[in-house]
Amino acid sequence: MSIQMLEQYLNLTSDREQLVVANMANVDTPGYHTRDIDFQGAMRRVVNGSVSGDVTPVALQVAGLPERPDGNNVNLDREGLMLSEVQMQYQIGVQLLKGEFHDILTAINEGK
Repeated sequence: MSIQMLEQYLNLTSDREQLVVANMANVDTPGYHTRDIDFQGAMRRVVNGSVSGDVTPVALQVAGLPERPDGNNVNLDREGLMLSEVQMQYQIGVQLLKGEFHDILTAINEGK
């Protein structure tokens, strides 16, 4: 995986984390609907090379979640799991990026 792909991956996970946190913050907002991004679709575009530059994901309402009487459909249990997942994804991306930089440093040091 290239450094540019890892950068896009980290940007997407960061964007997704911001959405999850916004969902949690709006748990008591009447009429608020849970939003998320198509993470897999955005990454597929990055990997296939169909995107040059930054990928700007589109935040969409999550369909199929039950609404409370006030029209809000945020579920804190779901969002807590999503937050844990996205934080793990981010940490994996950071570790992969560290590995890429380690490989570059090793190549530089072996060339001396």
